[in-house]
Amino acid sequence: MVRILPNIILPILVSLMVFVGGPAVAQQGLVQLDTALSRRGLEGVGRIDMVGPNGTEGFCTGALVSPTQVLTAAHCLFNKSTGEPHSIDSLTFRAGLYDGLDSASRRVRRVVMHPDYKYGPDPSQSSLRADLALLELDRALQIASVQPFDTRGRLFRGDIVQVVSYARGRENAPSSEDDCAVLDRDDRVLVLSCSVDFGASGAPVFVQTDQGLRIVSVISAMTTWENRPVALAVTVEEGLRRLQREFAASPRTTPVRKVVRVGQGERTGTIRFLRPDG
Repeated sequence: MVRILPNIILPILVSLMVFVGGPAVAQQGLVQLDTALSRRGLEGVGRIDMVGPNGTEGFCTGALVSPTQVLTAAHCLFNKSTGEPHSIDSLTFRAGLYDGLDSASRRVRRVVMHPDYKYGPDPSQSSLRADLALLELDRALQIASVQPFDTRGRLFRGDIVQVVSYARGRENAPSSEDDCAVLDRDDRVLVLSCSVDFGASGAPVFVQTDQGLRIVSVISAMTTWENRPVALAVTVEEGLRRLQREFAASPRTTPVRKVVRVGQGERTGTIRFLRPDG
């Protein structure tokens, strides 16, 4: 049985130091995927660019879960300075991006966020637990080398996972950390031993199965625990099902953005979202 909060995760959210500013966190477990062989089977992971009048203004990581849908973190889709959603026209998904070249690039037609998500510039417990979004691409990605990932599966304390992400200082190539451990979890949030940095928001957390890699959660934020960096990830078990229901219910003929205004959720003061701008 999954252990319920607040035994471990709540103390992390409310009492620990946070990485703010300064250099990127040392990431000894990360390996850059700099060969075609190392990236094989991971081309469905890509960079989500937010492009403005002055060029790329930020990015997050996302993963293909159907030929037309990309799973990412909801907070990626907001402008931190204004608190407003990024224009859909500014969003581009670049699958398998490496050294300036991608396997395929698609604009975003529609964005649907988890119905419980409420944006705030600093994470709250409630927003963290619903930090999921689906992007609908303007055209299906039907390329043999770029395959969607299965999202079924469940993690338990002690399980080993793999995180593939783009982040600050490694924007143009995916990196993988293959030996992250699940330190604890509740029904929606995982605490992982992974070293992550700004830009890794939305990165898929994989588990290896006999049927291949499956996405079991999405990276949302980082903090420290017992003087070590840890990542906080949102499970996709129930959250993705709710997202897909929202997706099916919203109009398909025009771009739709599911936006919920900032609420009064409890401020944690200890965790940071992982966009390049912090």
